[in-house]
Amino acid sequence: MQARARHHRPRTREDYERGLPDYHDPTGGFGGAAPAYSALTLRIVLASLAIVLCIGGAVIFALFDAWWGTVFLAIVAAGSAVDLGWVIHRKRRGEPG
Repeated sequence: MQARARHHRPRTREDYERGLPDYHDPTGGFGGAAPAYSALTLRIVLASLAIVLCIGGAVIFALFDAWWGTVFLAIVAAGSAVDLGWVIHRKRRGEPG
């Protein structure tokens, strides 16, 4: 009952600095599993890599006049840029990872 009451109180900056167990994990704690913590640094690296590779691929497709590939990879790069911005925002807010 205490754990449930803890989820309903407003979170403080200290909560984010300590990390939020089972954050974004709907099955967190199920079957005795250890609480999961977000891997924000890994997401920053992967999103950055996706942006670089997609832009490079879009340039290559553009050189071969394959507009469909250029547009597709530009959209994926834009989505990765949005994700990167959001993850950096969360990291600056104080979440570990």
